[in-house]
Amino acid sequence: MRTAVVIGAGLGGVLAAAALSPAHDEVIVVENDELPDRPDHRRGLPQGRHAHLLMPGGLDAMEELLPRQDVREHLLAAGAHEISLSAGMLALSSEGWFRRWTRDEHHMITCSRALLDWAVRGLVLDGLDNVTVRRAKVTDLLGSRHRVTGVRLDGPAGGPEELPAELVVDVSGRGSRIVTWLAGIGVSGIEERSVDSGLVNATRIYRRPPGAESFPLTVIQADPYAGLPGRSAVIVPIEDGRWMVSLAGTRGGEPPADPDGFLRYTLDLPHGIVGRLIANAEPLTDVFVSRSTSNSRRYLEKTPSWPDGLVVLGDALATFNPAYGQGMSVVALEALTLRRESTRTDPRSPGYARAVQRAAAKHVDAAWNMAVGQDILYPEVRGGAPTTTDRLAGRYTRRLVRAATRSYPAASALWDVTGLKAGPTRLLRPGVVLATLNGPSLPRLTEPPLTPAERKILGGLQP
Repeated sequence: MRTAVVIGAGLGGVLAAAALSPAHDEVIVVENDELPDRPDHRRGLPQGRHAHLLMPGGLDAMEELLPRQDVREHLLAAGAHEISLSAGMLALSSEGWFRRWTRDEHHMITCSRALLDWAVRGLVLDGLDNVTVRRAKVTDLLGSRHRVTGVRLDGPAGGPEELPAELVVDVSGRGSRIVTWLAGIGVSGIEERSVDSGLVNATRIYRRPPGAESFPLTVIQADPYAGLPGRSAVIVPIEDGRWMVSLAGTRGGEPPADPDGFLRYTLDLPHGIVGRLIANAEPLTDVFVSRSTSNSRRYLEKTPSWPDGLVVLGDALATFNPAYGQGMSVVALEALTLRRESTRTDPRSPGYARAVQRAAAKHVDAAWNMAVGQDILYPEVRGGAPTTTDRLAGRYTRRLVRAATRSYPAASALWDVTGLKAGPTRLLRPGVVLATLNGPSLPRLTEPPLTPAERKILGGLQP
């Protein structure tokens, strides 16, 4: 039996299991949490109560990982929403309001994280006979610094147990003990970095007001160039006729946890549209607050001697400030890399695991540079100050965003990169550079680009 073990049954874990399924007789997903049998929050996902966006690149990767399933249609049937970045979103950036365009080339999926995890997990477990989930806690790696040969388990009943495997994939999340486990088999000197803007998330769910079914996703983005704490808010449509409203503030600008303060925070942003939309909406939950938001990275691909038989993906490899909405898509792209490498090379081959680790790092690089490049500009950030290169890149990015608010070619390039459909070099193509250097081709919008019907909805909702 060719057995692979995946540590963690979150979104990244089940996608990794799907990636490994064709190359193994059995794939065992080990999870310490009890998994809900319906869309519900679970303890092991601290950011699960806050807004999540499945970017276009992440959805494309899922569709390729599960070719016999229509992931998009499955998610929409379960209650998720498909949002056009160009037409279906109201977004106020540091450089002004983005215009909305009739061209409809970029889409993302919105729903609660609980629904997304449950729906994708169902697709994998129901569709792949050789993938199973086992409830247990992984306590150690088996093997040596040259090759990992399995994991040691501590199950909910009974003592320690060894589970042999030809490949172990750690996708156990931000709390992964991978550095400790590696030290236990003689691998040390792991380079790590953390950049912490002190961001706090606060989220509350509301019943979507009657008549507002078609109102766009609405976001007030933080301004990293003002020299002040970053403060933002987003209204995301989710399943069952609800709005998920997530606020975020960096150190010194944290959103409050009390309902009155929550509303005041939205009204005090550079534009009060989020507060106006929810002022009379019916709240369905308390305010949930989370502080586990730093960018952290383990440079495992740089480790001089990496053991065969071990791959680390997802938040166990790198986490990103959730305000940028890239984590789910990055792990989907990493899982797709795992699939592609498994079709080219036998997972038992020497060097296979290192090749996957290096390929996964390329997906991390793009998201890391975008997130950290913004976060290091906020006051009191911990983990580094902007370098000359960072400042030069920041100036170009700011000009690009300014152009993108009023130029479709610039906006399309920006959505390609932030949506993880293309790498950063997409922003350096001649047409994009020209649009950026020439500046916006249309006048600046002083108010959100609402249709007459949307203005009527907003007028009926505000106090």
